[in-house]
Amino acid sequence: MNLIMTMLTLSTTLSLILTLVAFWLPLKSPNAEKLSPYECGCEPRGSARLPFSLRFFLLAILFLLFDLEIALLLPLPWAIQLSDPLHTLTWAVAILVLLTLGLIYEWLRGGLEWAQ
Repeated sequence: MNLIMTMLTLSTTLSLILTLVAFWLPLKSPNAEKLSPYECGCEPRGSARLPFSLRFFLLAILFLLFDLEIALLLPLPWAIQLSDPLHTLTWAVAILVLLTLGLIYEWLRGGLEWAQ
């Protein structure tokens, strides 16, 4: 218990010190040039707030979802060596089936088509 309290105290102290240094260290001297949205000298030709396609966000979320799947299934070779490997494989297959069904659903709905 003493080691845990020491580590908690050390990590909290280090976090507070780094937060204070990051807050007080940078020089804050804003001027008109720094506050302008374009610092390259070019005049803006259009609106800076162009709408993004929702398909872009859908593909980004799908990428993150399958990236998370890899992170979840990465410890699978070590988990198979546990006392009950059938339980581990059942959960791994359940995750794969669920993600595969979601991918098939999006594919059939046309959500993966970038251009129409």
